[in-house]
Amino acid sequence: MLQQRTLQSITRAVGVGLHSGQRVEITLRPAQPDTGIVFRRVDLPQPVDIPVNAESVTDTRLASTLSRSGAKVHTVEHLMSACAGLGIDNLYVDITAEEVPILDGSAASFVFLLQSAGIVTQNAARKFVRITQPVEVREGEGANEKWARLEPFHGYKLSFEIDFHHPAVDATGQRVVFDMSENTYARDIARARTFGFTKDVEMMRANGLALGGGLDNAIVMDDYKVLNAGGLRYDDEFVKHKILDAMGDLYILGKPLLASYSAFRSGHGLNNKLLRALIEQPQCWEEVTFENEKLAPKGFAKLAPAW
Repeated sequence: MLQQRTLQSITRAVGVGLHSGQRVEITLRPAQPDTGIVFRRVDLPQPVDIPVNAESVTDTRLASTLSRSGAKVHTVEHLMSACAGLGIDNLYVDITAEEVPILDGSAASFVFLLQSAGIVTQNAARKFVRITQPVEVREGEGANEKWARLEPFHGYKLSFEIDFHHPAVDATGQRVVFDMSENTYARDIARARTFGFTKDVEMMRANGLALGGGLDNAIVMDDYKVLNAGGLRYDDEFVKHKILDAMGDLYILGKPLLASYSAFRSGHGLNNKLLRALIEQPQCWEEVTFENEKLAPKGFAKLAPAW
């Protein structure tokens, strides 16, 4: 049986929120089978649990925000991406502020935290959402067109194309394909950082956003070049971060997908719209488990290797 997974022990991290600039501590705790991933706002007078699911997403401007009973958690996608990449099904995330810490701007720190806590299997079958018919969402026309699509596939593969018309971005790979059966998330995707442009950062800060952002947790560009002294971590880091974000956004579904995801200029909003379109079309998917691990797609059966 392909089993569900959680953490072996508790682990913690302290950082700042990318947009709020607030100090925040997160504590990652093991959870029972079929719990899913649950954010817990422990700083509130009465702590509030926010289970991760597509309907709990209430804002997708700049990041994915989850809400319940008036409590919110912003910027969940990098931690969710790490959970998707390592196959974590059940987890409590205690958080002391409204925004997940940005740490180094990628998912690598979350991967390190999860692996250092240890990942263990649980005595319950891992449940997948298998796509049986294509589902697609589109927005805009011409130069503003963007789309995202899920299609049947025995495994999990993501293909993303960006189109930024910026010298620093144009000089790198604009399209990437990541296949869970052939590639390694921690090595190939997790280290890709979020990115932004100085002119946008100045405007966001004037609106009380990006207060925790800087060269130590984002790729920052002026009109011509990357300003970070160390340059890029991958030749195609920009589009790989979009894959990282998409994996986090899609894992908000609450179960791993068996699907081929492809997208052009998609973002948090369109990714969530794709999940909601999927949920509204039950004829396009089915829930499956694998009693025989050998029948599961390659790349899902083994626990993620430690660093």
